[in-house]
Amino acid sequence: MGKVLIFFSFILFSLSCTKSPNPLNLESSDHFEHQLQTDDKNLSIKKAILKTVHGNITIKFYSKHAPNTVTRFMNLVETGFYNGLKFHRVIPNFVIQTGDPTGTGTGGSGQKLKAEFNEIQHIKGTVAMARAQSPDSADSQFYIALSTLPHLDKKYTVFGQVINGLEILDKISKGDQILNFSLINK
Repeated sequence: MGKVLIFFSFILFSLSCTKSPNPLNLESSDHFEHQLQTDDKNLSIKKAILKTVHGNITIKFYSKHAPNTVTRFMNLVETGFYNGLKFHRVIPNFVIQTGDPTGTGTGGSGQKLKAEFNEIQHIKGTVAMARAQSPDSADSQFYIALSTLPHLDKKYTVFGQVINGLEILDKISKGDQILNFSLINK
């Protein structure tokens, strides 16, 4: 009996020391939503409120998945960089885009960011950095997805998600201004 108990204890100990394979499909949207909820519990999550003439949009940042992009973006928000900028690109069922002080789609803050492509999928409300052809050409311009856009997945740095105000996105028109963009901690 003693040998059986020792053997059983050894088996349990061995199993507890080995990593079991992840049963979740890494391509699954549900997996990423679960992961992002887990991140929320483990990190000090930052959020921002983008105020427009149509209402407020609350964005949650994915600091774990795009740490350098989130840090730079929050710095721009804190300095008031985005206040008064126009949405210079609005394509229904695709994206709304802003972040260019010239309003032409060619300007930025002057600081390029290294791409932080990740597994987060483009769904309605996904916030990502706009860029030119070079993967490391993102600056201050960002877009918000107006629908599911799988062809953009893993090609742009996704760094946030609209968690309040999804209905406002479809009201934004080309030329609408950001009244105010500010960070909140919750």
